[in-house]
This record gives sequence, C-alpha cells and structure tokens, in this order.
Amino acid sequence: MRIGSSIALMAIGAILAFAVTDVVDFVNLVMVGYILLALGALGLIISIILAASNRDRRAPDYRRDY
Repeated sequence: MRIGSSIALMAIGAILAFAVTDVVDFVNLVMVGYILLALGALGLIISIILAASNRDRRAPDYRRDY
C-alpha cells in the first residue's frame, strides 16, 4: 500500500465514521469507518518507514577524484 492509497482509505473511513447517518441492518457503517481509518493510518506509517529506509540505500560511489 502506498501513501496515496493510505490517505484514500483514511478519507473513506472518516466519511463513513463521521458523516454517514444511514442505517444498514447487517453492517455497522461507523465501525467499518473506524476500521478503514485504522488501516489507512497503519498503511501510511508503514509506507513512510519503507520510503525512508529505501532512501538510505544508495549505490556506492566508486569514482575517485585524481
């Protein structure tokens, strides 16, 4: 999951958790919203950590200045 998809999950989760007032008999939309918010936040944290660790890995520079 990348940063954009994590933010999208968080936005959809926030809409479901805080803005939707419809009632569905077999699905609690507020709980689904909170779950999507949590998954989006977790994905955002993981993707930022992975992006930071990939930034540290660079090809070694074997050129010498003579």
